[in-house]
Amino acid sequence: MNAELADRRRQQAELYGDPVDVLAQKAQQLMGLGLADLADVIGLSTPMLVKLVHCERIRIGNDVAMSRMARLQEFADQLITGEAGTDEIQLTLAQIKASTTPARPSKMTAKAKPISREQLGADPAAHESTARRKPLLAPATGERPHITPNSLTYARTVVNRHVPPTPAYRWPLMERFTETETWVKHENHGPTGAFKVRGGINFMERLRVSGIPAPAGLIAATRGNHGQSLAFAGARAGLPVTIVVPEDNNPDQVDSMEGLGADVIVAGKDFQEAREYAAQLALERGLLNIPAFHSWLVEGVATYVAEFHESVPGLDTIYVPVGMGSGIAANILVRDLFGLRTEIVGVVAAGAPAYALSFEQGRPVSTDEANTFVDGVACRTPDPIAVDIINRGASRIVRVEEDEAAEAMALVHRTTHNLAEPAGALALAGMLADRAQVSGKRAGLVLTGGNADIETMTRVTAELS
Repeated sequence: MNAELADRRRQQAELYGDPVDVLAQKAQQLMGLGLADLADVIGLSTPMLVKLVHCERIRIGNDVAMSRMARLQEFADQLITGEAGTDEIQLTLAQIKASTTPARPSKMTAKAKPISREQLGADPAAHESTARRKPLLAPATGERPHITPNSLTYARTVVNRHVPPTPAYRWPLMERFTETETWVKHENHGPTGAFKVRGGINFMERLRVSGIPAPAGLIAATRGNHGQSLAFAGARAGLPVTIVVPEDNNPDQVDSMEGLGADVIVAGKDFQEAREYAAQLALERGLLNIPAFHSWLVEGVATYVAEFHESVPGLDTIYVPVGMGSGIAANILVRDLFGLRTEIVGVVAAGAPAYALSFEQGRPVSTDEANTFVDGVACRTPDPIAVDIINRGASRIVRVEEDEAAEAMALVHRTTHNLAEPAGALALAGMLADRAQVSGKRAGLVLTGGNADIETMTRVTAELS
């Protein structure tokens, strides 16, 4: 982090109690608010809030909006300490949005008094569960990932205890279709069949040495690979892990997470609803809620990027799928750390375009739904920090149609005899769709995971036969 940005964040913290990006992260994790929803509550335009999140602006010129920001910060802190419960979120947000009282900045970080026994009413036992709700936020939550030579070396030491370097191969038959030199980074060869295990391992080690008391347990929302990562790493750290998945989730992923020792809960019609339920459950049970994008996760994921560049020097372009952003962010940050000119190209499903829209519009853009069988990238609400890294460092974002993703799954199997889950084949699908841009170049693609269930593979094979 450069000195100017650090100073801007410090000034925001003096005004609001936290830098605005941290407040946005709290609102997302604790209250289920995306940036557009948060802007609506505060009374700002979404572009204005994005500027605050990125520290392009330090303060709000509207005193009423500043007051709402202060009340929102206060309420977030009350949720964290257990002074407020999840049943109060909807009403409190409505009250904050309706408030027209201007604020004095010097009073913005004042904390509310704890709820008294009299305020609890005649039957305090009825409120006992709310009073016990003390969710935790991991250290570094809301911070921009910053990969340094030392942090990368540390992460590689930690990750390689459990995950040996994965191979990168050229497949001549695949190159008949890509029509250029193509290197595949096989992250499907890891112990959970996907790249995210690296992030989970690094997260647990960072948590262990952070000095904070060990939490009662961990919780996260996932479609599968993030959950497998945390279950794998949590078991080795001796921490119980609860995973929330949406309805109709990949059954093999659920079995794998349970096999690794996680308690799996089904809630919500899609990933975003599962994410909101996980935040609520974290409050109720006092669990550490781990988002799918966090600087410690990105540090761990960055280890495969370093391996890729070391084993295949001189890559002109790397294609990487974009789910919540840890993979593409790691590729950008390591590319910059190494001083390379490699193009980083993100790939999304056309039915889940949140990150593509965010790239095109230069700000985080949420969508009402994510309709795609490529479940690993079915994101409706992008992470604002991930968006900023992508928008500053990616060359382009390619959208892939459902049939293109299915064809890529089949092509991976045909040309390499490896199994790719839908998101795992997405980089190849994007490269094929982008063939004119990559012709004649040394290209890399990341096969991010191989956790495809039999039903999906059977359906894809039947549709293409």
